[in-house]
Amino acid sequence: MTLAEWCVFGALLLYLLTIASIKWIRFRSFDNSRPRDAAFYQDALAQRALGAHQNGIETFPFFAFAVLLAEFRDSPQRLIDELAVLFLIVRIAYVLTYLGNRPTLRSILWSIGFAINLAIFLMPLLRGFWPG
Repeated sequence: MTLAEWCVFGALLLYLLTIASIKWIRFRSFDNSRPRDAAFYQDALAQRALGAHQNGIETFPFFAFAVLLAEFRDSPQRLIDELAVLFLIVRIAYVLTYLGNRPTLRSILWSIGFAINLAIFLMPLLRGFWPG
């Protein structure tokens, strides 16, 4: 597996761990028979964790597809790997700013992450411009 493919797996784990961590921290008040109970998410931190989790679910398909498309279309693997690692770092920072209630920085990080995704996705279009 390539480093970029491991980053896809890391992005999956990130959005799962974002919500799992809140459920684990507040396990005494979490009722697994009612996992979507709105009362559990009334706490501000739990609301932000849920928001970060949902955004991770929304962001994941585009990232995974962009990486696989770039790889299948023979874009430079090193560049795909570097951008995928950068995306994962930005997503980790995004989750931390979401949990830390830093909305402006969070929006900036989301925009950077989207731009990285777009760059990976568009790499096959630029294949004719790559040296070698």
